[in-house]
Amino acid sequence: MSDPQTYMRRALDLARTALGRTSPNPAVGAVVVCDDQIVGEGFHPKAGEPHAEIFALRQAAGRTAGADIYVTLEPCCHHGRTGPCADALVAAGIERVFVGTIDPNPLVAGQGTKRLQDAGIEVLVGLCGAECRELIVPFAWHIKTGIPHTLYKSAMTFDGQLATRTGDSRWVSGEESRLRVHGLRNRIDAIMVGVETIIADDPQLTTRLPQAGRDPLRVVVDSHLRLPLESRVVQHKSAAVTLIATTRQAPSERFAALQNAGCEILVLPEVEGRVSLPELWRELGHRNIQSLLLEGGRTLAAAALNAGLINRLQLYIAPKLLGGAGLSGIFAGEGCALMKDALPLENLIVEQVGEDLLLSAEVKVCLPD
Repeated sequence: MSDPQTYMRRALDLARTALGRTSPNPAVGAVVVCDDQIVGEGFHPKAGEPHAEIFALRQAAGRTAGADIYVTLEPCCHHGRTGPCADALVAAGIERVFVGTIDPNPLVAGQGTKRLQDAGIEVLVGLCGAECRELIVPFAWHIKTGIPHTLYKSAMTFDGQLATRTGDSRWVSGEESRLRVHGLRNRIDAIMVGVETIIADDPQLTTRLPQAGRDPLRVVVDSHLRLPLESRVVQHKSAAVTLIATTRQAPSERFAALQNAGCEILVLPEVEGRVSLPELWRELGHRNIQSLLLEGGRTLAAAALNAGLINRLQLYIAPKLLGGAGLSGIFAGEGCALMKDALPLENLIVEQVGEDLLLSAEVKVCLPD
């Protein structure tokens, strides 16, 4: 018999092909195995389409009776836009179901496995569990909090500088690191920057990969609508719109100009003259944005961190020295006065990406009110 982990890892690979495309549903992969051979595969491509199990069962037609199925997430048992997958597995005559992790959605949360067991199907939960849980972290966070799971990405030189003394930052990190970031953009729901980043760097905030990718929703935090009409996030047309979060302080004539240029304007409450970030995160959650990439902008990053809205950090460190005071620190503001007040990070991962080092860590975040 082949190693069951091999089949579950294949299901994980299938699920990853749809990351960033399934919201508000999670990315899920499934593999049907009969006589130690894969006879059916599937993944959930997007909301409203059949789930992974259904695609796998269709491909395995005629060979499902007595077969095993490997699913990264517990099969659903409720009627939504599609029928219950648990019932489909029962009807197909599946003998064993390997489940990577239980569904955190209260509509499922163990009821799918119970439905299968009640029908006499053997259910084994937890195969490659850590990898399967990692796959659905944004979905689980969104289910729990109603806001997107947020990753803050930045890059600095070896001596901690974000840019030269003139503000030049193109490029701090190497080509392989930049390609990795575009791969990340391809898998997330939305990307966010502050208007100062637009004014300074004029980024496109699109996905540029050797193969076809998809563009995430582009979000610009701009409390006074200073976004230049000639900026690339306005002029560069994409399948993803540009959403500008602003306040009632913004000049009315700017509303019309940016809307006429194709942008969507979102007016939110303000805190000390700036967009309320908790309100913005809640609005994004209402729009089923589960994963958010926060790029650049020391001021915006500091405000998000202070509001408890950043879940993970990715910091690319380039083997370069700029010298001098420069522009240092990935967060603006005064910061902590005492080392004992520093915010601890968890689950540190260090890897080399091309010529750069990539540090990844999790922030222990308190749930929002």
